[in-house]
Amino acid sequence: MNSLQLKSKKLVAALLAAGVLGGAGVVAVEHAHTPARAQAVTAQVAPAANTAAPTVAMPNFSAITAQYGPAVVNISTSGTRKVSMNGADGDDDEAAPAAQRGAQGIPPEMQDFLRRFGMPPGAFGGAPGRGVQEMPTRGQGSGFIVSPDGLILTNAHVVRGADEVTVKLTDRREFKAKVLGQDDKTDVAVLKIDATGLPTLPLGNTRTLAVGEWVLAIGSPFGFENSVTAGVVSAKGRSLPDEGMVPFIQTDVAVNPGNSGGPLINASGQVVGINSQIYSRSGGYQGVSFAIPIELALHVKDQIVAHGKVEHARLGVSVQEVNQAFADSFKLPKPEGALVSQVEPGSAADKAGLKSGDVIVRVDGQPVVASGDLPARIGMAKPGDSVKLEVWRQGKAEQLTAQLGGAKGKTAKTADAGPAQQGKLGLALRPLQPQEKAEAKVDGGLVVEQASGAAARAGVQPGDVVVSVNGQPVTDIEQVRGLVAKADKSVALLIQRDGQQLFVPVRIG
Repeated sequence: MNSLQLKSKKLVAALLAAGVLGGAGVVAVEHAHTPARAQAVTAQVAPAANTAAPTVAMPNFSAITAQYGPAVVNISTSGTRKVSMNGADGDDDEAAPAAQRGAQGIPPEMQDFLRRFGMPPGAFGGAPGRGVQEMPTRGQGSGFIVSPDGLILTNAHVVRGADEVTVKLTDRREFKAKVLGQDDKTDVAVLKIDATGLPTLPLGNTRTLAVGEWVLAIGSPFGFENSVTAGVVSAKGRSLPDEGMVPFIQTDVAVNPGNSGGPLINASGQVVGINSQIYSRSGGYQGVSFAIPIELALHVKDQIVAHGKVEHARLGVSVQEVNQAFADSFKLPKPEGALVSQVEPGSAADKAGLKSGDVIVRVDGQPVVASGDLPARIGMAKPGDSVKLEVWRQGKAEQLTAQLGGAKGKTAKTADAGPAQQGKLGLALRPLQPQEKAEAKVDGGLVVEQASGAAARAGVQPGDVVVSVNGQPVTDIEQVRGLVAKADKSVALLIQRDGQQLFVPVRIG
């Protein structure tokens, strides 16, 4: 060991002893450009950090971007929309107050800009007018090339309503694109440009994608082409309101308007998702963004390329989240699964024997942890496919097989379970009259005359029809009392209201 090495070793040891450096800090991420001498010092002091979590080298984002960035494209769209003279979209041609009528000589983009800053509509001036006029619209987004002959994936909402779509490559060439098809249920669209020999992005999968793993996005936020941002995977399999068919990848990658349709890329340079949505109070990035898994996007792409349209499988149930109160009510080992609140007559679920009160815990052997897992798994199947369902019914597991139908509407509707509260049941009930049964389209049930206590706090209202208690259909008050008496901590009431059925958990002890 020469004198320089000895001095370096003493210096590191002194810093560690003084608390200036922590052991974990010394063995922190090594960059590709770290000098050999510094690496040697790091290796010498590594044993001092034997209690620290193992570290992983950061990806070489610049190398990934240089190699695969050329396959990411900028998408610009143009079209028209109908705007009434009072500035609102639509076909309403009723007269509007003079202060709200169209402006003379002020572009619509400037009008929108002024409105955002509180400028009153009357400030635009303009002559009185009536009716609806066509206004030009423009939009921007991102996409990526998946085949050398010009096949491009993006979001459906990027090209929705567009009369003309232009794709711009990183080498500044521009092409008019044809929209081969778009699927609003999954927000995936496929474009085609007339070109060959184009760069492509390799496609990965989300099965091996881990929470906490590094990912990066390339796109055109706010029109700034080929912008690169990076972060980590925050969660997998996220369900969003009205987007139940997509098990989103949640990340903290900075995604903003214009990033839509761009790729989410893992540390190996493979596409694992399509950046689609953000959660924001301001309209801009706030650390929560969502991407469509690449497997689902490819499932949609293949159907569009082959048939020009997408068919989604349909089970025919409405499901709810299973919370602790429901788990207690149905004697589930833990609060997981999709609670079936309603089965559509004649649907695949009905033919398979599913009933309201069943909890679907597995589909084809894959666990259903959150209720959103069910429509996401069904959405990957095709009409006519058979799926094996494991359901929890009356305290035990049962196996069912369903042959899926075609999706005319949503694959599965989800609903909030409602709050669970402490207290007695607090319901005044009466049997349904024959005419009421016919109007409600139920065979039995009890009408809620009054709701108080825990039931009222849980959201039960007068006029609701109690169809079942803990999955048991009820027809008389004594039956309800007996079921409540047997319950331990809570009961699950299946309520019908305005033609819709919903389980409501009520704490009773």
